[in-house]
Amino acid sequence: MATGAAPPRGMGEIEQALLACASGDKSALRRIYDAESPRMLGVAQRLLKRRALAEEAVQDAFVLIWRHAARFDPERGSGLTWIYAILRNRSLSILRDERRTETSDTPIAEEMASEEDDPETVMSKLSDASALRACLETLPPQRRSLVLLAFVQGLTHGEIAGRLKMPMGTVKSWIRRSLISLKECLG
Repeated sequence: MATGAAPPRGMGEIEQALLACASGDKSALRRIYDAESPRMLGVAQRLLKRRALAEEAVQDAFVLIWRHAARFDPERGSGLTWIYAILRNRSLSILRDERRTETSDTPIAEEMASEEDDPETVMSKLSDASALRACLETLPPQRRSLVLLAFVQGLTHGEIAGRLKMPMGTVKSWIRRSLISLKECLG
């Protein structure tokens, strides 16, 4: 945009900040964060039902906004629509990753395992004939523990990282790789 030229019609502060982000202006991302993060947290919390997951979604959304700001096209829609679409998509991905369902308040494996059980105790409670058990046994013990904490006890990546004093990125990547191995094993 030429100096002194009026912003394109309909170009608000968010749109201008997104275009500045695309040019590498970190202060523009800060302006978006200051203006929208409280509302974004509220939206994410309504979708995810848990504050820790909502905070993760908002943080991830801002990383994606920064990385992909050059993809924003003010001719195709408003900046707010674009930002909240990123937040919604990230929240839905987290829901899928965390295997959260609203159909039941009772965890599937509640009758088999209690929250106090350590991952190896949970593992021993699984049926010996289970193909899943056989595949879980192929995983290294620490990675198996992460999978069991996430999917049997229902802990988030952040909760697992805190409990085991591990970096969040390590927890996420180990769980992701473990799930790929289990999928291959189960056919």
